[in-house]
Amino acid sequence: MDRDPVSRLIVISNRVAAPKPDGEGGAQGGLAVALSAALREYRGLWFGWSGNRIDEFTGKIDFQRHDGVTSATIDLEEQDVEEYYNGYANRTLWPLFHYRIDLAEYVRSFGAGYERVNERFADTVTPLIDPDDLVWIHDYHLIPLGAQLRQRGLRNRMGFFLHIPWPPARLLTSLPAHEHLVLSLLAYDVIGFHTKEWLESFQNYVERELGGHCEPDGTIHVGERSVHAAAYPIGIDYKEFREAAESEAAQEAFERLRKSADGRGTIIGVDRLDYSKGLEERFLGYRRFLEDHEDWQGEVFLLQIAPPSRGEVHTYEKIRESLDELSGRINGEFAAVDWVPIRYVNQGYGREDLAGFYRASQIALVTPLRDGMNLVAKEYVAAQDPEDPGVLILSRFAGAALQLTDALLVNPYSKEEISDAIKQALDMPREERIRRWRSMNEVVKQEDVVWWRRNFVAALQGEATQDERAAG
Repeated sequence: MDRDPVSRLIVISNRVAAPKPDGEGGAQGGLAVALSAALREYRGLWFGWSGNRIDEFTGKIDFQRHDGVTSATIDLEEQDVEEYYNGYANRTLWPLFHYRIDLAEYVRSFGAGYERVNERFADTVTPLIDPDDLVWIHDYHLIPLGAQLRQRGLRNRMGFFLHIPWPPARLLTSLPAHEHLVLSLLAYDVIGFHTKEWLESFQNYVERELGGHCEPDGTIHVGERSVHAAAYPIGIDYKEFREAAESEAAQEAFERLRKSADGRGTIIGVDRLDYSKGLEERFLGYRRFLEDHEDWQGEVFLLQIAPPSRGEVHTYEKIRESLDELSGRINGEFAAVDWVPIRYVNQGYGREDLAGFYRASQIALVTPLRDGMNLVAKEYVAAQDPEDPGVLILSRFAGAALQLTDALLVNPYSKEEISDAIKQALDMPREERIRRWRSMNEVVKQEDVVWWRRNFVAALQGEATQDERAAG
């Protein structure tokens, strides 16, 4: 039995998506949905950057209240955004943590801006935190924030959750001042990762580079400091997503896509426009499928939804240009007057529309080169018709692959594996599709966002998690 929380929950993340009143729609990312749900369950405050820029940092806080949850946001200077967000977060840490050391940029001013903004977060949020509050800090933008809060006298229980992979030690050591960054994590009481693989990479770094010791129960000792580190795989809000899939808007989206498909099979991909998502490799794998199976030309198409991401970072401009060229080349090579093989869409859609598109699609291609979790895979499973479900093709390098073992797992770097998986999915008997879907759906349903947040918050409160109670 879950006891009522006695402490307020303070969530701190780079950006804030204020929880919306019941019945108010709109698109939110997986993390935003998860944290909104957590803040509804545990009364609290969500603090972060507004996304706005000002000429000079003032520390002025904009408070808003929705559905019992208060959000508090600050504006940042242009230089802050360029060095902290576009720079260190997205041109240094993001590529490095996704194993793309070739794309990582090590610029001293980026690191200075990163530290400065974390200090500004700490200065501004400290007065808002009561002594008995639980503090939950999120993601790679704010790794040093816990240490900054400790320096300002906070003794609260604090947890940090990383929503992207943790790279192997041999890659992380290429980062200037990597020890300083990792040592700052020791200020937290609990550190969470999506998968055991990312956890083990962190433990390996601690033992190899810091001379630390890792206990079987997840306790990590470095000098006199001890922290608890564990894997907490994030889920989706299953109940809410199923309701979205049954909504009138989802049904309209379903009908719209099915009508436009004109009897053809639909393969869907939904990803931010990001090099970690393996979109170029996916297009090339689909091209190989069209080459290998000429009888399927004109019978299926790939709908790739890829809203822009981090448009100010040059790397993302390049990938957009590359995908524009690649999709155009494939369409030019294979298209007929009444069929184009790729529908490539650079805009986002709300949850109800996506749920309808997922259900209308016979196959989902979720093939990131490296991904902390990937909630699109779980949303696709949750959206399916139990009597006639589609097939999930999933990269074995996504965190979700460790839970969704009945997906067709592929190496996203292999055009042949992607091609073979598409053919296997198209030929798969209905009975096998149902069997695979039921197994995955049970995981998505049971290990949902409520399970995730309750396990992490239990650890933050110093309690045994649900899994630990069951094992004990």
